[in-house]
Amino acid sequence: MADAVVVVALLLVAGAATAAVVNRDPVRQALVLSVLGTALAVLFTVDQAPDVGLSQLAVGSALTPLLIMLAVRKVRRRPAEPGEDGEK
Repeated sequence: MADAVVVVALLLVAGAATAAVVNRDPVRQALVLSVLGTALAVLFTVDQAPDVGLSQLAVGSALTPLLIMLAVRKVRRRPAEPGEDGEK
């Protein structure tokens, strides 16, 4: 039974990691990264490392995607300055 749970967790991690690589939109990548962090937290917990799983849940599932989304929002809201993109 425990081996089946580990295999399912590994498949979730592999699927989420593949989805993160395939996506080209930074916002979607951040959301998939959050799913990947949650899947890794589940994998760590199943592998009897709950402390690492909790750390992964806090940092990998919440904090890192949030910072990425805030950075993308800041970059997209910045107006183009004269001289950029070859314009005068």
